[in-house]
Amino acid sequence: MGFGCNACGVTGCRIIDSPRERLIAILTNSFVPCNGRYPLLITIASIFIVGGISGFSGSIISTLAVVLVILLGILLSLLISKILSKTILKGVPSSFVLELPPYRKPQFGKILVRSIFDRTLFVLGRAIAVAAPAGLVIWLFANIGINGISLLTHIANFLNPFARLMGLDGYILTAFIFGIPANEIVLPIILMCYLGGNSLINISDTFEISTILRANGWTILTAINVMIFTVLHFPCTTTLLTVKKETGKWKWVLLAFVLPTVCGIVICMLTNLIYNFTTLLI
Repeated sequence: MGFGCNACGVTGCRIIDSPRERLIAILTNSFVPCNGRYPLLITIASIFIVGGISGFSGSIISTLAVVLVILLGILLSLLISKILSKTILKGVPSSFVLELPPYRKPQFGKILVRSIFDRTLFVLGRAIAVAAPAGLVIWLFANIGINGISLLTHIANFLNPFARLMGLDGYILTAFIFGIPANEIVLPIILMCYLGGNSLINISDTFEISTILRANGWTILTAINVMIFTVLHFPCTTTLLTVKKETGKWKWVLLAFVLPTVCGIVICMLTNLIYNFTTLLI
């Protein structure tokens, strides 16, 4: 379910009887990308991985690039689950028994009411409660300046040295941080920063996006690390609040935040190191 929405995936873990295994599933749910991350993944793959290849071949290569990054997230979720089950969440694995329930005629009224009020409205309500204040914060940081430079740019300049170690830049890392309310706004924030805008920018033309990104120093290494960090970074605020509701403790929320983020940072740094080392040898 996390492929659709990580918050719904966390809620769906309720069906797991074992509290230990349910907690492991909750903590590793965000290792798979939700719908909000796909636009950025597909856009970057189409621009930098495919390059000048067009038509059916280009679509296949772009798809394979996205699938490989997703598989990386899945493999890491299995690895982290194994590590958790052997360390802080050690315990006896539960047996899996699948029982077929008695067949009954569906009651569509109850299904709709339970689905809409207990699931959909709950998640949407939290998303709206987070998105509205977050939009105001982003606008303030983009419009309030010190010495003629916006607060957003000051933050990007501060983060730039660390971001360079990951093969990114300060604006990209800043966009991921301010994109915590929803993954869909990461690319608009990046474009807003590069263009010096005061509000989120939504550009649908891939060629125009490509021109802006390349003009600001993006390379194939930048694209690969952005795709990796898109899959492997902290969950959105709605997912984190859902983790708090399902587990009842902030320490698990912190762990759900740290686990994918640390994995993303380490892998991006390794990718950057290997790329630079290979370039020197060539």
